[in-house]
Amino acid sequence: MAIGKGCGPRGLGSPFKKRTKEERQQSRAERKEFRVERAAERRSKKGKEPRRTTKGKGRNFRTVEEGAGMTQAGVNDYKRKNPGSKLKTAVTGDVKPGSKAAKRRKSFCARSKGWTGERGKAARRRWKC
Repeated sequence: MAIGKGCGPRGLGSPFKKRTKEERQQSRAERKEFRVERAAERRSKKGKEPRRTTKGKGRNFRTVEEGAGMTQAGVNDYKRKNPGSKLKTAVTGDVKPGSKAAKRRKSFCARSKGWTGERGKAARRRWKC
């Protein structure tokens, strides 16, 4: 067996070429730049969602005892950060059969049928599913 053949991925018979120091540094810089961009993207997305609070003055969600789901203030906050959004609060009152509200409730109840968590069950109770 010849020396150098089969000695790892950069042996004489290897299809990989050895990179220069400048190429390695450039590659490292590109990877770092990519990571920084992704981190900035994640931070900007994080600001779009309302803070998930169920206590205090600026809360956006109801507690489980209150029926879970978003408060009107939470919906308004979300709409402010996401213009054009059609998010609405739960349909909780009596509705005419066949009305838009009744259809929303029916759709939500069908979608949430498999929810087994504590908050999901509370939300379904609030929607009168």
